[in-house]
Amino acid sequence: MPEIAEVARVVHFLRLHLVGKTISKVAATDDGNVFGKVGTSGPAFAAALTGKTVVDVGSQGKYFWMVLSGPPHPVMHLGMTGWVQIRGVQTGYTRYVERTKGQPEEWPPKYWKFHLETETDGSNPKVEVAFTDSRRFGRIRLVDCPGQDIRKHSPLVENGPDPVVDKDVFTEAFLRQKMRSRHVPIKALLLDQSTISGIGNWVGDEILYQAKLHPEQYCDDFDDADVATLYKAIRYVCQTAVDVLGDSDRFPADWMFNHRWGKGKKDSPTTLPSGEKIIHITVGGRTSCVVPSVQKKRGRTTIDDVKEEEESVASANGTESRFFDDKKKKRVNGNGKTKAKTEPEERPSKKAKTAKSKAAKQEEAEDEPKSTPAPAPKASRKSSKPKKEEKPIEPSSDLGRRRSSRLSRISA
Repeated sequence: MPEIAEVARVVHFLRLHLVGKTISKVAATDDGNVFGKVGTSGPAFAAALTGKTVVDVGSQGKYFWMVLSGPPHPVMHLGMTGWVQIRGVQTGYTRYVERTKGQPEEWPPKYWKFHLETETDGSNPKVEVAFTDSRRFGRIRLVDCPGQDIRKHSPLVENGPDPVVDKDVFTEAFLRQKMRSRHVPIKALLLDQSTISGIGNWVGDEILYQAKLHPEQYCDDFDDADVATLYKAIRYVCQTAVDVLGDSDRFPADWMFNHRWGKGKKDSPTTLPSGEKIIHITVGGRTSCVVPSVQKKRGRTTIDDVKEEEESVASANGTESRFFDDKKKKRVNGNGKTKAKTEPEERPSKKAKTAKSKAAKQEEAEDEPKSTPAPAPKASRKSSKPKKEEKPIEPSSDLGRRRSSRLSRISA
């Protein structure tokens, strides 16, 4: 997902090629996700931009916008796969370029949601810009307010400060207060856009690796020295990534980012050049890269809470669950009312059945005197009617078949 660095790259190219130009033509798909889920439509977007001049381009975290010569102004979010392309200009970052290497430029590009072009004159050639999004998680909305007040309106007003843009707001004291007021894993706090804007999965992992803090440790369990270290790591990672416009080829060599992409790939490295192992865990519903030898747990984590909960349930009544303890105290009578059970009911014991071999049964039968009559068959419990007299069983005429001694006595 594009994060603070990738958004900075988009803003850089829009400022370079679009600011000061007048938009002459706009085409937009009427996508119910990209436009519709934030209260606008493709035709409304096209109408709002046509004939307007782009005065400025701004950003806050993962959001960016164009300030036009008059409201409403477009505010955009790239979602998972969104990107802004400029015809004839390579705006993509390294991994984006790798996916499209060798392919001829297609215009409008595949998966476009809008594309526009500017007026042309002798000194200003035409510029063509497109917003693409294959998975349609991006969002494009219109904010109707003066250009300088865009950040005072939704969705920007609900988001926290940008670590790079809002240096006067995002201070160490601000971070300490946010960490003390919450009880969540530190990785979850960093990803919360209402706390800090722009930090996504890979940026959050890199920050915690540089600060040598474990992502599962609770944010309110760090001391002041840890908070100071984390603040410096946030500022360092975000500023460095933005300065190089998200170009990973220019990231510092000691960053974990350069070695984190081996999960599930054959023959891909899962260690740092130093030999320290990289593992993947889930924190706050997101996959996190961790170097255990560097990022040690030094306080309470989510794992500790799970263990305590299991122990408290097990110790409620010996080793049994409280569910069974409650069932011992109550039972339901015929009227549906519950009453206390004073003594446990005893079930009648069943006689154990012992299996005897056929040979042993045969020997017992032969040892019995032949004059002893066979025991009468038991009457069925289901019916009290007398049973019909049974006819004696005739001996089989088949001499080759083996007969039991019991049948011999009955026939005699």
